[in-house]
Amino acid sequence: MEYELKALAPAPPVDPKPEPDERPLLKIDPKTPQSQIPVTNQSIEELEKKYAPFVRQDVYGAMGRGKLRLSEKFLLGLGMVVLLPMRVVAGTLLLVIYYVICRVCTAFLTPYREEEQEDYAHMGGCRRAIIVQSGRFLSRALLFVFGFYWIRGTSRSIEVDGQFNNETAPRDQSEELERPGAIISNHVSYLDILYHMYYCFPSFVAKRSVAKLPLIGLISKCLGCIYVQRESKSSNFKGVSGVVNERIQVAHQNKYAPKMMLFPEGTTTNGENLLPFKTGAFLAKTPVLPVLLRYPYKRFSPAWDSISGKRHVILLLCQFVNYIEVTKLPIYYPSEQEKEHPKLYAENVRQLMAHEGNLILSDNGLAEKRVYHAALNGNITMPSV
Repeated sequence: MEYELKALAPAPPVDPKPEPDERPLLKIDPKTPQSQIPVTNQSIEELEKKYAPFVRQDVYGAMGRGKLRLSEKFLLGLGMVVLLPMRVVAGTLLLVIYYVICRVCTAFLTPYREEEQEDYAHMGGCRRAIIVQSGRFLSRALLFVFGFYWIRGTSRSIEVDGQFNNETAPRDQSEELERPGAIISNHVSYLDILYHMYYCFPSFVAKRSVAKLPLIGLISKCLGCIYVQRESKSSNFKGVSGVVNERIQVAHQNKYAPKMMLFPEGTTTNGENLLPFKTGAFLAKTPVLPVLLRYPYKRFSPAWDSISGKRHVILLLCQFVNYIEVTKLPIYYPSEQEKEHPKLYAENVRQLMAHEGNLILSDNGLAEKRVYHAALNGNITMPSV
């Protein structure tokens, strides 16, 4: 089956941007002169128009530090007293339980090693089955603890020129050819990872430091995460893109291999926009499964856009109910032209997801997100308007 947005022309080449550094997004750059003054309110308004994908619009305001009404203060205080302690204890308990399960299942086993990567996702048998099934169950349990009591999911067929995308493929295709090698999703929050673990327990791309974290490190190896080490410039190995490419092809051909879960935007947004896609997920020339995530809210937005991790977790756990909506689109089969031009493939999938999810296409990326965060921290001087 082939599907291509006919109205889309190949995007013009874009000048490559430097690799983002590893600094936390909301930390002040120590190299910035102290003499620089904070931005004015008028400058902030201009920034919010320019960097709309990262602007928080909930009652807590920018960086989660907005001025609250008395009723909101009461609800927040009640949540801190009643919900926060219980959810922290329950969440920690679930994490420890899963860590113990992973530790027992990987006991006396040597992790699979490939160049600078190592994982336990390549093992088979009952041990792997226990890790996957318990991981999916406990991921859903953790979402429940965080207040996501219901998950609203829908599957959608795409109609183009009177034909649906999932009906245009030849019916004699084999199961192997119909299997996507990667799942593509918009990136709104770290909670996305929990949902996808519950949905299909895929492998992710993570920072190399994640492998060394207590509890989380072993779990990430059981997921089969591919670790990124941006500071490494060595040319004696194929790099992360090569490993991701191979994993996607293996998952496409082998139903027992874990699928790759990729967020091609490269960073999180407020959930209303869709950033330009990186091409790493599309180099393998295999079908992909697009999934759209949305977090409706009334008070606190679960989106991780312009707020510190600690503050986000606290406010999330203090909210009585959280919501998540999931839309699964049909498997996207690239045309021959898209296979030869990964940028076109990535952009067509992006256009499709934006259309089906009613998302706004944006040209911003991680570099612009850092500029906006620095401005919120009063770390740069903006020109007067």
